[in-house]
Amino acid sequence: MSSSGSELAPNFAPFFGFAGCAASMIFSCVGAAFGSAKSGIGIAGIGTFKPELIMKSLIPVILSGILSVYGLVVSVLIAGDLNPQDEYTLFNGFMHLACGSSVGLACMASGYAIGIVGDEGVRQLMHQPRLFVGIVLILIFAEGN
Repeated sequence: MSSSGSELAPNFAPFFGFAGCAASMIFSCVGAAFGSAKSGIGIAGIGTFKPELIMKSLIPVILSGILSVYGLVVSVLIAGDLNPQDEYTLFNGFMHLACGSSVGLACMASGYAIGIVGDEGVRQLMHQPRLFVGIVLILIFAEGN
């Protein structure tokens, strides 16, 4: 890219690409952290009463962790297009910003849903073990968001 840029590829265009890359990682990791923390509170609550349910109760935490991997994959894909040798247009910058923001915010919403369902589901699993299949289905649909 030239030092002065052009009308379609100004010098500040890569900023939006980097912002999309950052948004994807930040928001998806916030969602994963919230889901893991909220579900972990429920697991800690039932661990003292029924330790045999701890392994079954780890599913919400695992599903929350997968959300951060989604953000990482999108960030790597965006970063792969950011090459200082090539011309990076403003269209590409806005496209990468929208892509990173949409994936990051969707993962954050999914993490919130997984955290709420995981916390309450794990607590109710202690009282009624037959709820396990229903809880797992709700968690899968919450992750698909």
